[in-house]
Amino acid sequence: MTTTIDTPIGAAETMVLNMGPQHPSTHGVLRVILELNGEMVVKAEPIIGYLHTGIEKSCEAKTYSQAITLTDRIDYLAPLSNNLGYCLAVEKILGLEVPKRAQYIRVLLTELTRCASHLVWVGTHAIDLGAMTVFLYSFREREEILKIFEYLSGQRMMTSYFRIGGLALEPPPGWLDKVQRVVDSLPGHIDEYEDLLTKNKIWLGRTQGVGIISAADAIAMGCSGPMLRGSGVAYDVRKAFPYSSYDEFDFNVQTQTAGDCYARYQVRVAEIRESIKIVKQAMQKIPSEGPFRAEVPGIIPPSREEMKTSIEGLIYHFKIFTEGFAPPPGEVYQAIESPRGELGVFVVSDGTAKPYRVKFRAPSFVNLQSLPKLAEGRLIADVVACIGTTDIVLGEVDR
Repeated sequence: MTTTIDTPIGAAETMVLNMGPQHPSTHGVLRVILELNGEMVVKAEPIIGYLHTGIEKSCEAKTYSQAITLTDRIDYLAPLSNNLGYCLAVEKILGLEVPKRAQYIRVLLTELTRCASHLVWVGTHAIDLGAMTVFLYSFREREEILKIFEYLSGQRMMTSYFRIGGLALEPPPGWLDKVQRVVDSLPGHIDEYEDLLTKNKIWLGRTQGVGIISAADAIAMGCSGPMLRGSGVAYDVRKAFPYSSYDEFDFNVQTQTAGDCYARYQVRVAEIRESIKIVKQAMQKIPSEGPFRAEVPGIIPPSREEMKTSIEGLIYHFKIFTEGFAPPPGEVYQAIESPRGELGVFVVSDGTAKPYRVKFRAPSFVNLQSLPKLAEGRLIADVVACIGTTDIVLGEVDR
């Protein structure tokens, strides 16, 4: 398809090109309509909706506990982060105080989730730009983190391990030893990635000065996470609005000021190192004994031990998961810092056993609107770098 546009140097013929939705470098099923003047991008228009699952509406047809399994599938690279945001919102409606042991375990696992997500990003971004080795290395390390999730919950990715009031299960013996092995080895592997990329001339040529967005533009577009911090804005929900005892942890908000693809690469690599620091602190804080979820009769189901020793507990367990519990009427908004930025969860209760409204403020969805700003005026080859640097997950965009 061709069309004619007016440019400062006269009339120029442009071509409209579809990039995606079946394209290996659109990170899912993203379609971008590109208007090109030669190899220069004149206009970039992201088109979404190819992965629409209706998860928000589906949550309203489930009980509060049943909806947790749906949150895993929104950002499928950070399912525990989704679990946490939703559980915190429901706990806020209920006025629940989650035991400290459960809070610290939640912090530890969500930071491992951040590491796993950023490992996927650095590997896929590298392979988009021609660096095959880093992709293989990063998935090797991610596999060790997923083994921990599987050991705790029985599932590698869709864990649903966080539950309203705490955790689904008591952590099994020896799980912290597995975490220790990961945090001991991961910093050295990050050094390997940096040796391969950080001063690599090809990597610098593909990322430095590419996809620039200023701090003012990033704020105006509602960007968050590494997209915002790569432009020099030190906003992190864990610091600004602490949750799950994050105010008890010592860590730094990583920023860069260049606002380009390279700056966002630096931020994400540094965040993996910060997450490792948080995990180590959490390992020291987690008490060896104590409740792993709140004990609230009529709201939180009994433990397995209670069900084994009590027929009443077994009957109650069946009832609570078939009929659900009914929080008081009200509405809440709870934000957390997911690997992609501010993940907000808005829940409205009408006093019944099912939420009246569930809405997710998905950082991938908001960050994606910056793509035209990043790509327009660049070469078509840079569009791949610009899409990759936003670190979108289309399940979260379309949800």
